[in-house]
Amino acid sequence: MNKPNLFFPSPVWTFQINNYKMINEEMYKFIKNSQMKDQVGINKSNIKGWHSKDFDLQEDTPKNFINFILPSIEKVILDMNWEKQKQKININNMWAIINTGGAANLRHQHGNSTISGAYYVRAPKNCGDIVFYDPRPAPVYSYPNAINPNLLNAQINGISPNEGGLVMFPSYLDHSVNENLSKEERIVISFNITINTR
Repeated sequence: MNKPNLFFPSPVWTFQINNYKMINEEMYKFIKNSQMKDQVGINKSNIKGWHSKDFDLQEDTPKNFINFILPSIEKVILDMNWEKQKQKININNMWAIINTGGAANLRHQHGNSTISGAYYVRAPKNCGDIVFYDPRPAPVYSYPNAINPNLLNAQINGISPNEGGLVMFPSYLDHSVNENLSKEERIVISFNITINTR
């Protein structure tokens, strides 16, 4: 039986990174120190949660973190078969979000970027899945009911976070974060990558 061709798919990568505990503790201290210095943070997609200002990517701690996730970024670029010699790959911004009980993030996307990512420093059970939405406009207007969701018919897909887990996706994908139903902190580091001609 022939399988259908998947034209214009939207890939979402999930990585479970080994030996993450040391970098998570380092980033946890860095993020909590940033929160202590700026308790208000900024308001973007966050509901109740704390959203940091962009990290200074010249500081040692964010630089160590970038080196830690670099192999995963390389894998995404390899999968996409993007040309590296004539294009510049740049992490243009990075920030942290702390969602405590009841906090969530509204549906949004990251414009003016190529790939976006979410890395989990703290991810207790029931802390809120990241949810992705079908980017194609046509199914929104007319879509038959499905018996069960699958890769071909799902309009929404979610991923449960794990500590040391990294999710990467095209920046055009609308996404949200479900409410944190736990009493513990859900701490994520988010970032955007741009790939432009040199």
